[in-house]
Amino acid sequence: MTTPSALERPTGVPFTRRLAARLVLLPAVALSLLPPRRIRAVLGLARRRARPATAAEARHARDAMCAVSLRCAGPKGCLPRSLGAALLCRLSGTWPTWCTGVRVVPPFTAHAWIEADGRPVDEGVPDDYFTRLMTVAPANRSGR
Repeated sequence: MTTPSALERPTGVPFTRRLAARLVLLPAVALSLLPPRRIRAVLGLARRRARPATAAEARHARDAMCAVSLRCAGPKGCLPRSLGAALLCRLSGTWPTWCTGVRVVPPFTAHAWIEADGRPVDEGVPDDYFTRLMTVAPANRSGR
């Protein structure tokens, strides 16, 4: 038996932001199919010469990804959603901290998210709810 549910999709995302989100959606989904070390390598290149994203910039990118894709808005769309939000931030010259990890409370589940200012962006859980296993933070000032 299934339980009916509705996905909450953000409204009020400007047309140009939705267009940019659609532009990064396909690369984000393609990236999500790669092994973790390849994802980390690609994101390591993408983050170069980007300044750290603010919480508002990261939230707008995450909202845009959820607005254009039901897959990203869904409960199992965390990997393409986080990758797309990071790439969308990069288009505007910023980079959030991209993270993957696991829940600290049972049952074990893997999750991917973005952070800004050291806090998860719009995850709806306490800051210490997930343990980070892999991160790609903004590069330092020398671009590394």
